[in-house]
Amino acid sequence: MSAHKPGGPRPGLGVAMIGYAFMGAAHSQGWRNAHRFFDLPVRPEMNVICGRTESATRAAADKLGWADWTTDWRRVLDRDDVQVVDICTPGDTHAEIALAALEAGKHVLCEKPLANTVAEAEEMTAAAEAAQGRGVLSSVGFNYRRTPALAYARRLVEEGAVGTVRHIRAHYLQDWIVDPEFPLVWRLQKDKAGSGALGDIGAHVVDLSQFLTGQRLTEVSGHLTRFVERRPLAQETSGLSASGGAETGEVTVDDAAVFFGRTDGGALATYEATRFATGRKNAMRIELNGSAGGIAFDFESMNELHVYDGTAHPRDAGFRRILVTEPDHPYTGAWWPPGHGLGYEHTFVHEIADFVRDVAAGTPPTPSFADGLQVQRVLDAVERSSAAGAGWTAV
Repeated sequence: MSAHKPGGPRPGLGVAMIGYAFMGAAHSQGWRNAHRFFDLPVRPEMNVICGRTESATRAAADKLGWADWTTDWRRVLDRDDVQVVDICTPGDTHAEIALAALEAGKHVLCEKPLANTVAEAEEMTAAAEAAQGRGVLSSVGFNYRRTPALAYARRLVEEGAVGTVRHIRAHYLQDWIVDPEFPLVWRLQKDKAGSGALGDIGAHVVDLSQFLTGQRLTEVSGHLTRFVERRPLAQETSGLSASGGAETGEVTVDDAAVFFGRTDGGALATYEATRFATGRKNAMRIELNGSAGGIAFDFESMNELHVYDGTAHPRDAGFRRILVTEPDHPYTGAWWPPGHGLGYEHTFVHEIADFVRDVAAGTPPTPSFADGLQVQRVLDAVERSSAAGAGWTAV
């Protein structure tokens, strides 16, 4: 890859994206806009999108801005105009696609959770580490790390603003499957999704807690539950039962997860992940309490960070609200004037910008597949703990 000369045309970085639904749309936003707001050494080229259904994939290519489309992901691995494969598919396909792409010499960005099982994640991590020796790079897409307020919180923790971290308190609450008539989509099937609320949204707060503190969970104690056992089959597979009613299928993942954790730095952590929190649409909150202060973040107010200085005089005590939109805050200088907030989609633009810079420089991106594997091990330990009656279980 040739270097970018200031003022000259930027060399291209050809991208193939596998998947076109929710995450495909979010990632497309990143690929379209990263080079328009950030000074990147190469220009992402949205060369081909891949999906299972011809009509839907063709429509997605047109809507999302991809130059070409295919229904066979293996074909993109043979294309000379593809240097990056972006995996936005259900978890049961991550390992096969990532392993093949790395073997073909393509850089890989893979959505979270990295895989559906620890064994798959271990195989993917080993392949990624071997590929890195050949200059082929990879990353797992924990986009919330790229929220400016959370990136700033990480900086504050590194600078000692909270001192020794003693408590991690995190939850991720949604309510999109509260209705028992909501159909049996792939996210509610273990063979496709790996797990339910635990892996879908719990993975995010597990990753964030480790990212913010620099500590790893070593033990967990948890419980998983399912509130609705059967749901109507999704429209494309449903029919009528002998009694004339809509056919149903078994929900095979958790609807909600609660668990405790202990870290290698001695912190005590508590987590909740549920898709049954009626009234909560995307409520992700994390708080750190330490020997010298505290930090609190709520994604429903994603441009704000609340910081407590435990060393201040008691008369000045209280959490201080910081509006994270100043030019010297992480990522925000590329966007709008101070006070003009960012949204969910910007986290993907930041993720893509960081990934492109790293690929161009030959720098191993973060979070790595090894980071994804660590999260996968935590999820697995929570499941094992729940199955065993919520005892402490090693990660």
